[in-house]
Amino acid sequence: MTSAGACGPARAARSTSRRARPLALLLALALALLPLPACRGAARADEPLLDRIASELRLTEGAVRFAVIGDAGTGGRAQYEVAGRLAEAHRRFPFEFVLMLGDNLYGLERPSDYARKFEQPYAPLLEQGVTFHAALGNHDNVSQRLYEPFHMGGERYHHFRKGNARFFALDSNYVDPAQLAWLERELAAADEPWKICFFHHPLYSSGDRHGPSLELRRVLEPILVRHGVRVVFAGHEHFYERIAPQHGVHHFISGAAGKLRRGDIRKSGITVRGFDRDYSFMLVEIDGDALRFEAVARSGTIVDAGVIPVREEERQDRDAEMASGGGAPAGAPGAAAR
Repeated sequence: MTSAGACGPARAARSTSRRARPLALLLALALALLPLPACRGAARADEPLLDRIASELRLTEGAVRFAVIGDAGTGGRAQYEVAGRLAEAHRRFPFEFVLMLGDNLYGLERPSDYARKFEQPYAPLLEQGVTFHAALGNHDNVSQRLYEPFHMGGERYHHFRKGNARFFALDSNYVDPAQLAWLERELAAADEPWKICFFHHPLYSSGDRHGPSLELRRVLEPILVRHGVRVVFAGHEHFYERIAPQHGVHHFISGAAGKLRRGDIRKSGITVRGFDRDYSFMLVEIDGDALRFEAVARSGTIVDAGVIPVREEERQDRDAEMASGGGAPAGAPGAAAR
């Protein structure tokens, strides 16, 4: 194994006799030609980090396509590198909008900071007409709700529709009775088959630094389950994690678009896939009865991918309704996990 302070094997052994010296020199030369194992936590961004995973994205005509980033707004090199990879992904997967999961701007929030931490890194996407929809994180000033490119409509929490999906952005910093009542009311009124919530603090997490937001789970989860929310995206943890479905809801953490907490995912029974070795973002496609997703590292490697199907009995109900000429049933619940 390695010696203290070293990443690889010693280059040579000392010879104790003149006769052993040629053999020692040959051994040293052989060792010098071997690649050094990387130090823990020193993986390069361009090396394969996981087994190769095939993309599930289909680029179906009429599908809802979007990206997901969280904890991005540092203005640092990593954010710009991830943003560049995101722009590259847009060329092969032309998503229409981006969900921002909070901590959109770390530190100061002067006009120059909005430029350095948002407008400049994402300029190629903004120039292509891609829109950004933000939720507030614990490092964000509430005044971000007034910044037009974040599309918050001047509110701490809001919702919008894209195709057959409705998206609900919540302010998980302060979930007061007014916000809960608004969420209950708007979810009940939504008749889209896909109901998706996004906010900063995760209800479930295997992160060692933060972990799950238990009080938030206590007040939010019953509402999400009751109204058939299908998918939840959260940030706060600086890694990627896909959680096993909880009460029919699929939870994702994507909080590594600008910050990374390497090695922070602890072993737990709820993790389907975790990735904390590099920065990352997500690409998502809602194609009728299926939501397809992939998580992409800064290197461009796909580190997770899958398909979330609509609940079979719900699909059959909608098909029967359409066949009878009635259209989509009003108040249809979101697709629940099987």
